[in-house]
Amino acid sequence: MNKLQQLKQFSTVVADTGDIEAIKKHQPLDATTNPSLLLKAAQLPQYQPLLQQARQYAQSLDNTGTEQQQLACDKFATLIGREITQIVKGRVSTEVDARLSFDTRASIEKARQLIALYESIGVDRSRIYIKLASTWEGIQAAKVLEQDNIQCNLTLLFSLEQAKACADIGATLISPFVGRIYDWHRQHGEHKDFTPEQDPGVQSVARIFEHYKSHGYNTIIMGASFRHTGQIEALAGCDKLTISPALMDELSIDKGPLAASLFDNGRDNKLATPAISEADFRWALNADNMACDKLAEGIRLFARDQEKLEQQLVTAATQT
Repeated sequence: MNKLQQLKQFSTVVADTGDIEAIKKHQPLDATTNPSLLLKAAQLPQYQPLLQQARQYAQSLDNTGTEQQQLACDKFATLIGREITQIVKGRVSTEVDARLSFDTRASIEKARQLIALYESIGVDRSRIYIKLASTWEGIQAAKVLEQDNIQCNLTLLFSLEQAKACADIGATLISPFVGRIYDWHRQHGEHKDFTPEQDPGVQSVARIFEHYKSHGYNTIIMGASFRHTGQIEALAGCDKLTISPALMDELSIDKGPLAASLFDNGRDNKLATPAISEADFRWALNADNMACDKLAEGIRLFARDQEKLEQQLVTAATQT
């Protein structure tokens, strides 16, 4: 077996892409998208009919120009998501607008709108994860949504404190970002060449994995944002791993052996832990330069790509 096939024995493999052809090729169980990936999809010729359908849907409703753009983006995300659900057996993650990351009520409303759009085109909520940034407000939105049978994927997660808060509210899934942690440490003058075991992003996910398993949390851990296959191999055994098509290609042509690195020992005596308070969460995040920097940067970048996608929809409208 190649390494991708071996990896699937230890972890659920998720496609980190909005490219339907890449998903067909690698046959992952789940798929995850974000504004950056949707922006790339919107620039490909094969997705122009979906882009036009999203624009026409938004124009058919009585909304202002800004509201039309946002609704068109949401519609495009769900149309792409529906296409993906016809390929994968599991779930598709669809992201709430990053500009709402510090507004709990607006995040809840947007998530419900996305689910309503999915259900209007025949996709049950059981096939969808709603992605929210792991801010305090995003996590509290997830708490409400989970109680409403809308399962959530907490993304842009860079610290154990964020992971603790997500587990406390019963989030279905978290996406700790390996590559962006790795990037930050390289940019700030630390070792230029980490072994996979020394990699700070790998170590962060391993700590979260150990904490969750030792305390009996049911929240799924999905390692994300990989820069090279060594990081992926070092996390074999993590609940899920979301991987780009390029890295899946590399794994699929490598015939070398691959062993699990993370293990759930199924401890009988789970350790009780108190829930993290809002004050402790905010202080810990503020005290962690890397997590604070990367969370803010991630929100900015996703918001930027959301705005670019909206502009592309405007451009498409003026060309028809």
